[in-house]
Order: sequence, then structure tokens, then C-alpha cells
Amino acid sequence: MKKFRRMLYLKIARMGRSSNATVPSIISFGTKIKGNILGGDVIHIDGRLEGNVVCEELIIGVKGQIVGQVKAKSLSLYGTLQGSAEAENVFIASGAHLTGDAVHKSIAIEPGAYIEGRCIRVQPRPEIKPELKEVSKKTELPLKIASGDK
Repeated sequence: MKKFRRMLYLKIARMGRSSNATVPSIISFGTKIKGNILGGDVIHIDGRLEGNVVCEELIIGVKGQIVGQVKAKSLSLYGTLQGSAEAENVFIASGAHLTGDAVHKSIAIEPGAYIEGRCIRVQPRPEIKPELKEVSKKTELPLKIASGDK
């Protein structure tokens, strides 16, 4: 039954993305890793990781545990994170545990989530947009000097 669910999950993930997109990396329940994970588009952790994670999107499943630092564009926490998190978008589900600081641009916390630490909102940097107006070249006009001689 577990193999069928995993195959179904991967098939749905492939269907929802374009053909050249990668399949999410899954660390399943019962797997324990000591070390860092650097890079990757989508990482789903249901096992235990003692180390740091840097990726685009991180999903910590209900049985997932991370002891370390997380840096991602998007973080969805359903399990346990002991350490700091830095992400643009943070979602903390009901029943999730966060022990540490969360640095974010936007955050959503469901009732029943446990947080021991600070939620620090980072102000988005204003983008400098170039002027869309075309700068016209100034044409030099010949100077006419008025003189009394004609």
C-alpha cells in the first residue's frame, strides 16, 4: 500500500508540472540523515534530519523532524523544526512545532501550532524601476548674438 501511495504521489506531482520540471525529493518516515542538504527545487521530509537545508520549497511532513537551520523561498511546516527558519513564505500548520526564530516576508499560522521563538518580518526591499520615459536628446540651437551692427 505504501508503494502505491508513493507512486500515486509522484505521478500527481509530475502531472501538475511541466515536462522539464524535477520531481520532489522525498525523505520518508524512518529515514535518519546527519548532514546538510543544499539545493533542490522541492524537498519533502517525513524522516529525521540533523543538519541544515537550503532549497526552493521545503515541506516538513507530520512525522518529519529537522534539527538545524532552514533557508528556503517557501516553508510548509506540519511536523517539528528545532532551529531557525528563513523563508519568504512560511506556513505553520495546526499541530506543528517550531522551536526557534522564523524570519519571513509573509507567515500563516493555524490555531494549535506551537511556536517557541520569534517571528521576524523582513520588509521587502523596494525595487528600483527605471523610468519608462524616453529622454529626448537636446539639440543645440545656434546662438544668435544680438549686436548693434547691421
